[in-house]
Amino acid sequence: MSLTKFPFFAIPAICLALSAGASAAGFPERPIRFVVPFAAGTATDQLARALGQAITLETKQQVIVDNRPGGNGFIGANEAARAAPDGYTVLIATNTTHAAAEHLYKRVPYDPVKSFAPITALGKGGQIMVVNANSPVTNVGDFIARAKKEPGKLTFGSGSSSSRVAGELFQQMAGVQLLHVPYKSNTYAITDLMGGQIGMMITDTATGLPHIKSGKLRALGYSGSTRSPLAPTVPTIAEAGVKGYDIGYWFAAYAPAKTPAPIVARLNDLLRRAANSPTANSGFYAMSGTTVFLTSPQELAAFQAAEAKRWGEIIRKAGIEKE
Repeated sequence: MSLTKFPFFAIPAICLALSAGASAAGFPERPIRFVVPFAAGTATDQLARALGQAITLETKQQVIVDNRPGGNGFIGANEAARAAPDGYTVLIATNTTHAAAEHLYKRVPYDPVKSFAPITALGKGGQIMVVNANSPVTNVGDFIARAKKEPGKLTFGSGSSSSRVAGELFQQMAGVQLLHVPYKSNTYAITDLMGGQIGMMITDTATGLPHIKSGKLRALGYSGSTRSPLAPTVPTIAEAGVKGYDIGYWFAAYAPAKTPAPIVARLNDLLRRAANSPTANSGFYAMSGTTVFLTSPQELAAFQAAEAKRWGEIIRKAGIEKE
């Protein structure tokens, strides 16, 4: 059909659509930036690097991991939201930035829905409750008993909303009162836990497990409904006495809002193949106990909406007031 049959005002939109389709066909033509809103060494960082390596192997284009920790993920998420919507900036996000933040804080500098174009979910899994290896506490029951004897004195650290809400839910369901100590990242909290500055934390398995294996931390329980295949001797927190306890984490990829649909589709394809590649499976999923969880952009939007509602309910029931 000739363009002369279209009204004049429609021609720019048609040209934009044709241009987006053409650019998607050759995408990527230069390095892609993965913005990680948490510090190097965190599970999100490890996932971003594993996926980036797989995409580089396929496309021959470098993937640059840009860590922007701090502000409960706000700094990195806002950085990605404000980037050019051309597909060359991708936010590797979690339920911290896209399900919990809006319920935990009065002011979030980005809109978890309107500021982004969903690409795909990437994975999900559970967390692990840990204490210093020299702690007299050897199991969840011991920890609860001690916390009840000293209400408000035992501390727990967190460097993400997943970790924070897991700790708050533990307090509510175990009937204990703990003192929360916030950190910019779980890795910083882990360092203080090993140094004896805090008493406990519930962290993602990828961050905690290496320190458990090295003997610097002791695992008390796993936050999921079933035991982790990477720590089969560690009981679930529910098994250990807090019946019904079940909370985890998830990862997903987002582009800035208004990124053309053909580019989003291309990124979805690249990330799905990367997640299923030997590079990512051996480099992250297998070692972290994270389950590969992939979606279409539309499925991610629906999943995010359901998760935001669920996390909101957990946060309200835990009595957490917006900061």
